[in-house]
Amino acid sequence: MQIVLGLGNPGPRYANTRHNIGFVLVDFLAERARVDWVPSARDHSHIAEIDWDGQPVLLAKPQTYMNRSGRAAKALCTRCEAEPSDVVVVYDDFLLDFAHLRLRRRGSDGGHNGLASVLEELASQDVPRLRLGIGQPPQDADIIDYVLAPFSGGDDVGQLVQRGAAALDSYFAEGVEAAMNRFNGAP
Repeated sequence: MQIVLGLGNPGPRYANTRHNIGFVLVDFLAERARVDWVPSARDHSHIAEIDWDGQPVLLAKPQTYMNRSGRAAKALCTRCEAEPSDVVVVYDDFLLDFAHLRLRRRGSDGGHNGLASVLEELASQDVPRLRLGIGQPPQDADIIDYVLAPFSGGDDVGQLVQRGAAALDSYFAEGVEAAMNRFNGAP
């Protein structure tokens, strides 16, 4: 089974922050498929199973905090008998301009604590990931304050989410290379 792991922090305090764009995207996918989230304590996540063009895909929102997302990834892989390469991690990246995407098949954590936790717990860098550009903080801004703040009024979050969903549609239909060629970079 394929797993789409949206990263974020649980609770209303973080609900509409830049750091939770991974949750926002998987929420959109669940709503699009008309499925409800189910709390799963054994998976440390809220989960929703969808049919993605004939293949079962498990959407997951870890209910650990961001820097412990790997606990959920490991539990889900164990229960679903999934390999690290079956997990697509979706998360924010302030090094990418707003609405830019970067899909990769593998690699390092790039300094993202949530992804670092996933790679450590799965003991592999062979974890596909979709980075969603949330834009760079102003030069004098604290990075943590920036990512934990809501998007600004000028940010078209809907466009970012639509692009992320389209990239995942391409990923599941055509494979990672085709999706990378179509979606990496600017809108």
